[in-house]
Amino acid sequence: MDGYTLTHKTPTKKDFLDTADFDQSEMLDIIKLSRTVRDYIKKGGYLNSLYHKSLAMLFEQKSTRTRVSFEVAMEQLGGHALNLAPGAIQLGKHETIEDTAQVLGRMCDMIMSRVDRHESIEALAKYAKCPVINGMSDRVHPTQGVGDMITIFDHWPAGKESNDVKVVFVGDATQVCNTICEITTKMGMHFVHYGPENHKISDEWLRKGQENARKYGGSAIWSDDPACLFGADFIYTDVWYGLYDKETPKEVYMADFYPKYQVNDELLNATGNPNVKFLHCLPANRNEEVTDSVLDGPHSVAWDEAENRLTAQRGLVLYFGNVAEATLDYIKKGGK
Repeated sequence: MDGYTLTHKTPTKKDFLDTADFDQSEMLDIIKLSRTVRDYIKKGGYLNSLYHKSLAMLFEQKSTRTRVSFEVAMEQLGGHALNLAPGAIQLGKHETIEDTAQVLGRMCDMIMSRVDRHESIEALAKYAKCPVINGMSDRVHPTQGVGDMITIFDHWPAGKESNDVKVVFVGDATQVCNTICEITTKMGMHFVHYGPENHKISDEWLRKGQENARKYGGSAIWSDDPACLFGADFIYTDVWYGLYDKETPKEVYMADFYPKYQVNDELLNATGNPNVKFLHCLPANRNEEVTDSVLDGPHSVAWDEAENRLTAQRGLVLYFGNVAEATLDYIKKGGK
C-alpha cells in the first residue's frame, strides 16, 4: 500500500463568517451538535475529538466570553487554544493580515478571530488554508447568534411552533441585532427591531430577514411603536454605546434611546406575556439599556445565554474541525 495516499479525501475547507452563509438545516445541525455535546459533558462524559488540534485565537479587541468559551471548549475536547491578544504578534506592525493568515493557516488547524472590521475576517478566510471562525466583526456576531439560538431552544415557549415565536430586539441596531434578525427568521420566527429610526436595522438586513421569512415563515420588521412589543416571547437588547460609537459623545448618543428603549419591568409588562424571557449578549451597562431588576430578575436567561457561548463554541470547533459525525457516533455508542 502507498504510504503517501490517504484512504479518504481530505475535507473541503469551510469558514464560519456569517450565519447568512448557511441554510436552516446546516444551522440546525450545529445547534443539535452543540446541545448533544453539552448534555454528554454535563453527565460526566469525556471527549478527545480534537486531540493534537490547535485553534489560533486572534483578537483585535478585548474579550471575556469569546476568549474564555473558545479556550475552554478546546481544552474540554482535547485540543489547544493559542491566545493571540493585541500586541502579542506581528500583525499590524511588521506583518499584514494576509501574511499572518498564511502563517497561522499552515501551523494551526483552525483560526478564530475577533476583528475591528469585517474585511479583516474575510481576508483571514481568503488567505488561510484552515477554517476561519468569526468571533465578531463590526457587521455580524455569528458565534453569539448560535449561542442565542441554543438558549431560545432551551427556553422554548410551551406549545408553540417556530412560526408562532416572536423575538423583539430593543435599542440600537448593533452587529448582534443583524445576526439575530438573520438567524431567528431562518428558523421561521417573527423578528422585530424596536428602536429609534436613526438607529434602525439597515434595509440590507431587513431584506435578509424577509427573504428568510418567505422561505421558512415568520416575518422581519422595524418599528418605533411600543405596540410591537405585545406578544413577544423573547426580549433582547445590547449596549447602546459600544465599540464603534466613539466618534459621537456618549450623552448625545444615549439621548436617542433613554428612557423609551430601556428594558425595564414596564417594557416587559408591555409584552402581555407573563412568561417572556430576557436576553442580553453581555457585557451590560446596568441601568442604561437594561435595569438590574430585569437583568437579575425571573425573566432573565442572560446567564444561561452566557454559558451557552461555551455550548456553541464546542459545537463550532467540532463542526468546522470536521469531527462532528465521529463525535456524535462516539456519544451514541456510549463513549466507546
